[in-house]
Amino acid sequence: MEHFEVLHKDKETAARAAVVKTARGPIHTPVFMPVATQGTVKAVTERDLTEIGTECLLSNTYHLYLRPGLDTLERAGGLNGFMNHPGPILTDSGGFQVYSLSRLRKITDNGVHFASHIDGSPHFFTPEKVIDYQASIGSSIWTCLDVCVKNPASRADAEDALKKTRHWAERAKAHFTEKTRHMEPAKRPLLFGIIQGSIYPDLRAEAARHMAELNPDGFAIGGLCVGESKAQMMESLAAVMENLPKNKPVYFMGLGTPDDIWNSVELGVDMFDCVLPTRNARNGQALTSGGKFYVKNAPHKNDSSPLDPECDCICCRNYTRAYLSHLYKAGELLAHQLISIHNLRFLINQTKIMRLAAASGTFKQAKKAFMDAYLSVK
Repeated sequence: MEHFEVLHKDKETAARAAVVKTARGPIHTPVFMPVATQGTVKAVTERDLTEIGTECLLSNTYHLYLRPGLDTLERAGGLNGFMNHPGPILTDSGGFQVYSLSRLRKITDNGVHFASHIDGSPHFFTPEKVIDYQASIGSSIWTCLDVCVKNPASRADAEDALKKTRHWAERAKAHFTEKTRHMEPAKRPLLFGIIQGSIYPDLRAEAARHMAELNPDGFAIGGLCVGESKAQMMESLAAVMENLPKNKPVYFMGLGTPDDIWNSVELGVDMFDCVLPTRNARNGQALTSGGKFYVKNAPHKNDSSPLDPECDCICCRNYTRAYLSHLYKAGELLAHQLISIHNLRFLINQTKIMRLAAASGTFKQAKKAFMDAYLSVK
């Protein structure tokens, strides 16, 4: 079974409308994937996720391995059964979390030793073990263990991390192939290889070419959107995209800023995830077609308009900015839920607009219309 099909291509850009076919259903791209790091999207229910049009969730191997633990997930029939989510789930390998959260870590050629950020207990991840862990989780799309580096990273550190990431990807692909050999093609999970290289375009290009030769089911771009300038991010992204085949899905890990998503889709990226919409919601920030703003600010105290007149989410259909401002200032948890629902729906709807624009050959015009409205608010 072909797991990826490009349905339409834009006339002037690399933007495209496509579909990723998984054992738990199709994912139409471009797509924004809400983040369910620990088996839940913060402040949002499964019913909410269905209503806002969620096609795929993002969860994390590191966190799920530590808590609730793989035995618990296996007893529940995997993460889908545990959280009662019927659709596709993509799991990150946990490499970034090992780097950023563990109290102690030591990276060797064979894998990474680390201490749990929860209780300090020792653990050891290898490329093969991470594949096995994702089998226990039961996600639809798996990723290879990678090595993340600090930002900014020296070239020597970036080269060393890239060397290990490449070797680990080869090991992960071999183990994945053996582990899934018995599965029917339509029921087999997909494997995405992670491309590193820090902010060095030549290293990014080298990593992309190597991953293309390894031929996983898709490509994930890691180590960007972590504090580098937008110019560095886009230059690195362009170097990757120029060296990847066009017949596989491309996933930009951790990118959730609306304007950055538009710019990335223009270069041919298909999939995105980020904690931004729910994290910003908990801080009272709404993302709207007219720009972003904080509901607690004075102008919204008596504003009877919805967060976004162009949005069809339950929040915008039923509540005013004034009410949301009151909820937030009063410390009511409902504010977190409603604004989270809206922000997620906003990004999901933006990727739908991009999909339709690519299909109709009007991506540049649609992007300009979005940017003019979104970036006009200071």
